[in-house]
Amino acid sequence: MSEIPEPVSYATAEGGAPRPPSLLALPSYLAGHMARIGHDVLVEAVGQHGLRLPHFATLTALADFGPLPQHVLADRLGFQRSHLGGYLDTIEERGLVRRTRDRSDRRRQLVELTSEGVQLQRLLWRVAQESQESFLGCFSPEERDTLTTLLRRLLDADDRERLGNHR
Repeated sequence: MSEIPEPVSYATAEGGAPRPPSLLALPSYLAGHMARIGHDVLVEAVGQHGLRLPHFATLTALADFGPLPQHVLADRLGFQRSHLGGYLDTIEERGLVRRTRDRSDRRRQLVELTSEGVQLQRLLWRVAQESQESFLGCFSPEERDTLTTLLRRLLDADDRERLGNHR
């Protein structure tokens, strides 16, 4: 385990003390705080278009994968299937997606983007990219790529563990 770093001497806007150095030595503590900050920036950016983050994620998954059965879409997004139904209701009412019966299995609902959904998803993707630029502005492009690579490695390892696919 690393030694506990010395406190950084800086003052917050309220004149408070720096964060506890022991916690700053924990990558999970740092990642949690950075995730919250990045999440808040993205939520605000998407919210300016009247949607929540799960709506944006749903539109983006459909843009990436094309039409999907509703249960597969929920699984790919890591959403509870019952929650996805509510998210789909909202964006379907706005004309961004449509649900149709799967011709090969009438019990299934296929979800696909409408042309309006494609247009809004593209706009929201640009908005999301801009939000990440502001969030990660203290990093060079190379540092951002490194950070993204490392975070993806963690996520991929968790996916393999969760899905029982140990490499």
